Amino acid sequence: MHRVGAVAVLFLALGGAGASGRSGSGLYGLVRRGPTQPVCIAGQPCDGPARNMTLVFWRNGQVAGRTTTSRTGAYRIVLAPGIYAVRTVQAPTIGRGLEPRTARIVSGRFRRVDFFVDTGIR
Repeated sequence: MHRVGAVAVLFLALGGAGASGRSGSGLYGLVRRGPTQPVCIAGQPCDGPARNMTLVFWRNGQVAGRTTTSRTGAYRIVLAPGIYAVRTVQAPTIGRGLEPRTARIVSGRFRRVDFFVDTGIR
């Protein structure tokens, strides 16, 4: 009986079923940035993955979560349902920055939301 209680506490500490990544809610997708050069040439990519970029998700004026993109620009984050403001750690000095600037999390599923960072290179 004591063993069952310890397993239940561990399960809850890990976040319940959501700890496996198979349930819960949140976002995943790709983050790209561009233009990556002043002159874009037809047939050559003018944007690329936003590697090692930290995304910060805000809700009700508080940081609700952070995630850092992989070398391919991929990310995944577990978040409670709701609408979040999304920003990068470093504020852009030129360009429009991150778009979209908000994301909606749906209960019980992970949604794909791709982001794009306008670098302002012209």
